[in-house]
Amino acid sequence: MGEGIYPKFIMRKMTSKSLRKAWLDFYKERGHIDIGQVSLIGDGTTGVLFNVAGMQPLMPYLLGKEHPLGKRLCNVQGCVRTNDIDSVGDSSHTTFFEMMGSWSLGDYFKEERTKWSFELLTEVFELPVERLATTVFEGDANVPRDDETAILREKSGFLHDNIYYLPKDCNWWELDRGPCGPDSEMFYITDKEACGKDCTPACDCGHYVEIGNDVFMQYDKIDDDKYILLDKKNVDTGWGLERILAFLNTDGDVYLTDLFKGVIEILERVSNKKYNEDVESTTAMRIIADHIRTSIMLLGDENHLTPSNIGAGYILRRLIRRAVRYAKKLNISTDVFTEIATYFIDNIYGEAYVSLANSKEFVLNELNKEINKFEKTLNSGMKELRKVIDRLSSTKVNVIDGETSFKLYDTYGFPIELTEEIAKENNLSVDTEAFKQKFKEHQDKSRTATVGNFKGGLASTGDMETKYHTATHLLNAALKQVIGADVHQKGSNITEERLRFDFSCDHKLSDEEKLKVEELVNKWIKEDLKVTFEVMKKEEALKSGAECMFIEKYPDEVKVYSIGDVSKELCGGPHVEHTGVLGHFTIKKEEASSAGVRRIKAILN
Repeated sequence: MGEGIYPKFIMRKMTSKSLRKAWLDFYKERGHIDIGQVSLIGDGTTGVLFNVAGMQPLMPYLLGKEHPLGKRLCNVQGCVRTNDIDSVGDSSHTTFFEMMGSWSLGDYFKEERTKWSFELLTEVFELPVERLATTVFEGDANVPRDDETAILREKSGFLHDNIYYLPKDCNWWELDRGPCGPDSEMFYITDKEACGKDCTPACDCGHYVEIGNDVFMQYDKIDDDKYILLDKKNVDTGWGLERILAFLNTDGDVYLTDLFKGVIEILERVSNKKYNEDVESTTAMRIIADHIRTSIMLLGDENHLTPSNIGAGYILRRLIRRAVRYAKKLNISTDVFTEIATYFIDNIYGEAYVSLANSKEFVLNELNKEINKFEKTLNSGMKELRKVIDRLSSTKVNVIDGETSFKLYDTYGFPIELTEEIAKENNLSVDTEAFKQKFKEHQDKSRTATVGNFKGGLASTGDMETKYHTATHLLNAALKQVIGADVHQKGSNITEERLRFDFSCDHKLSDEEKLKVEELVNKWIKEDLKVTFEVMKKEEALKSGAECMFIEKYPDEVKVYSIGDVSKELCGGPHVEHTGVLGHFTIKKEEASSAGVRRIKAILN
């Protein structure tokens, strides 16, 4: 098949491990400290779900904060970007990648930086000078062109004719305000013919391929058209490990590097297909390899992300389920995912990412749990979607409506993106706006008066979460009967797999107390009590004896849910209509949460 554009004769062979080491050694020799990695999962301060760039964790220090390890830093940082997940399947896109970075925080500046970048390219990676190009900022009405960097690039060894001045949208880095400045990118000139005489590194025709980027933060942005020079200047350097590795070892296909080669061989063996034999199977192999790699990196992260229906957990769930679907397209069993995950952990990433190696059992268990959960509904969901597609084909309608796509999501666990993918393959589209409206209606049923929070600590509002939420009402009522009327809810967290309930209590529950609580809850479930609600003024609800946590957060008009005559609470839902559908209630753990607060974790079978 062949998508490569890199000439084979210039390569200096490197493995991923030797490339990481070469990068770090190069900078350590020049006084830099390896600061290691931070979590792949966003900490909530940057507005993104994942760490999307090597510089992201360094932003406070690039903006002026003193770094405890000094002014010269380096690392190899894992990153996750899923905004172009649909591009995964070609030879270069991946959702997880590693950024090789180095930084000067008010220390050296352009002269050292340009010299070292050229040394890396020509002495460490042994690339021929005539194949290298670079770009610098051409200037605008607010900031002069960056002749200094252009002169230093030529002084370091770049050929004069291979230095290009490009505009702000190509060679400038800034936020809304604060430190900013020009950047200077480096490119490899490939054997692919230029698109014309005016072809520059700004063109995406493939003649130029970016290698790395040096950002020179030398200005302070005061407002939209005013920039002043900084006293303390910084340098941020970032090069993509996967891209460099593919560039040095293959014809540009990252899946033929040592990062993926062993996994591709596993997929070839179980599918009886050869990589690059045909487009469809090659695409499937790449997607499976990429998505399982990213999934284990997130599961094995120091913060141990797990699949869920919201936020970063939803992205993880989507990656795993998308890999499952492409295993079906490749006609292989998902049993091989364990072998693939183990290969990545044992052979590729366990040494560089210690948390991943130490949590191998957890990673494999969580991965298989999500795979098994999805496979239970995938076949029936695919049958349902096939019926929809056949029906639309016979009526010549080419749009799947919002109600149908939401049913696939709510009943069969199909992410809307999966429905869109399958629809596209069948020359159909999805009414995503109508889906969003249905989804919003679904969410509104379970929102608290506090904007953005689900009632009763729900992580999402599927069928099992609804059952668990109703069960917390029964648990609360049972605790009041067994422990005493002074017991009150202090918090809860509900997923589709379990409930967690915090309550006021001054002692560890005895086995006898736990057994009595279980028996009461299961008695009320067996009685199939009806669940009803009334809408009334908040004051009236309190006078009626309804239980309530955080009364100040509720609006003036509230819902009061009653379960038979055993429970009465202010709540916004969602709830089942009668308790008989809940199943069997089992307490799995009882422990201290904080002073005077105990915590119960329980499941429904």
